[in-house]
Amino acid sequence: MPKAQRPRFGSMQYWPRKRAKRATARVRSWATTKEAKPLAFAGYKAGMTHVQATDTNKHAQQKNQDITIPVTIIECPPMKIFSVRAYKPHGYGTAVAKEIVLTDDKDLAKRIKPPKKLEGKLDDLKPEDYQDITIICYTQPKKIGFKKKPDLFEIRMGGTNEEKLAYIKEHQDKDIAIQDLYQEGDLVDTHGITKGKGYQGAVKRFGIGLKDHKSEKGRRTPGSLGGWKGHAHFMYRIAHAGQTGYHQRTQYNNMLLKLGDDTEAVRIKGGIVKYGNVKNPYTLIKGSIQGPKKRAVILAKPVRQKNHESLPTIKAINKDSKQGR
Repeated sequence: MPKAQRPRFGSMQYWPRKRAKRATARVRSWATTKEAKPLAFAGYKAGMTHVQATDTNKHAQQKNQDITIPVTIIECPPMKIFSVRAYKPHGYGTAVAKEIVLTDDKDLAKRIKPPKKLEGKLDDLKPEDYQDITIICYTQPKKIGFKKKPDLFEIRMGGTNEEKLAYIKEHQDKDIAIQDLYQEGDLVDTHGITKGKGYQGAVKRFGIGLKDHKSEKGRRTPGSLGGWKGHAHFMYRIAHAGQTGYHQRTQYNNMLLKLGDDTEAVRIKGGIVKYGNVKNPYTLIKGSIQGPKKRAVILAKPVRQKNHESLPTIKAINKDSKQGR
């Protein structure tokens, strides 16, 4: 008989499949821009709905026709700057040479231990002495209402060090809104932590097939343990049970279909299930986004931006109840 051919189970791109260290993602790669602005913004996933829109893509089969597009609602209360970090070369990379804390907001005490006294001033930083300058921003989830503890993120900026420092001085006591960084039609990379599913078997975790129904030692276990079995240990590539979900993942090139302040436009009848109503500026992202509701999602400038798609013309946002009534 011919040998059965099939793809291997479970992408080796995501390995090890372990729990994320915390519920907020860490951005490992940043885009480069000449504009002196933060390269990311943080929001909170509210839920999904769909919109009726006219397809403006001239190459699409349904061009100039009305189509239905699934969208994810991300609530984006304004962020604030917590501190500034200046980096100098160190070894093969860089290291923090100086950090200046700009605020002693009481809400930050729920997340970190803020300094008793603010030391250092922005005027003490000489841009020419450092290789890079970044900012640590914090969110204001108290404006949403489901929690008070802010989330902190280190964010890189575009432009030269002089331009970065000028932007920081201008916004050190001000809110940073998502409309200041993005426009409708922009593409973003979403960095987030997926929904946790706990300890799961190999069938759910990797999608392996079930063994024969007459198998004596389980149908949902891997059939072969690999060639290393005789060495009293197994290859890590073997599909075994383990942690599933709650992994850090990056989703590239998601389009921002809409940025708005009018919360009535997305007020779902009966409220969004397990979330409530949107109360702050929001964005509608085309398609689905990783993670459960109420979890922080970082919207970063795309690092591998593809050809820009045309922005569909939204006619209506569906606000029907999602509670199955």
